[in-house]
Amino acid sequence: MRPFLAFACAHMTDERLYAHQIEALRPRYECKVFVFREQTSMGDMAEALLAGTPARFTLVGLSLGGYVAFEVIRRQLHRLQRLVLIDTTAVADHDARRAGRYRDIATVQQGGIDALIPELPSRWLLPDHVHKPELTTLMASMAHSVGARGQFNQQTAMLGRPDSHADLRRVNVPTLLICGRQDPVTPVADHEAMSACVSGSRLDVIENCGHLSTIEQPEAVTQCLDEWLHATDGQTNDIAIKEDP
Repeated sequence: MRPFLAFACAHMTDERLYAHQIEALRPRYECKVFVFREQTSMGDMAEALLAGTPARFTLVGLSLGGYVAFEVIRRQLHRLQRLVLIDTTAVADHDARRAGRYRDIATVQQGGIDALIPELPSRWLLPDHVHKPELTTLMASMAHSVGARGQFNQQTAMLGRPDSHADLRRVNVPTLLICGRQDPVTPVADHEAMSACVSGSRLDVIENCGHLSTIEQPEAVTQCLDEWLHATDGQTNDIAIKEDP
């Protein structure tokens, strides 16, 4: 049986967020992508993912997908064989970010999803990528796929998430962190802090890259992920929880 990779999507994205990576990895791994449209809490998102995965699996999460990974750690850490966190943060929302989420909810409620879509590239992408039509068109299409209700549900879920550094300190499986060098939302420093929580973890920084590294620099992310998975295929650990001191 091939190892199972569960890919958890970011806010306002769908399966296409990981298209390049899955195309490369599918010959060796069973891959499944989770898009969170209907769930209104991090717990419900984690339960949906856990219900769609085998007893043991590798979890890959980007941004919101990373927040779902933290909830999986809190609920069923023993099921993780490996963990990959991409362009995410274990820091709980500060007041300004929470206010931004409420503004986005209001924008969509008042003007529909098309009122928000034009703002996303400049928020998330490397400045040099903001006007690349292949990226902006993809982002718009994925946002439409999530829809206004999905946007509301995702934002509602993220408003309630806690700080997760203590949860990461319990992780004792091979862990990879990937971050765009110029990620404007979840910067490299946040990934360094997460990496410091997990003994033996690896942090790879992708150059010339913003928040959506899997589509901004797909080849670099795929190579990083592929090489790390290959190197750790024989290192999965049956003991996933560190004993509290």
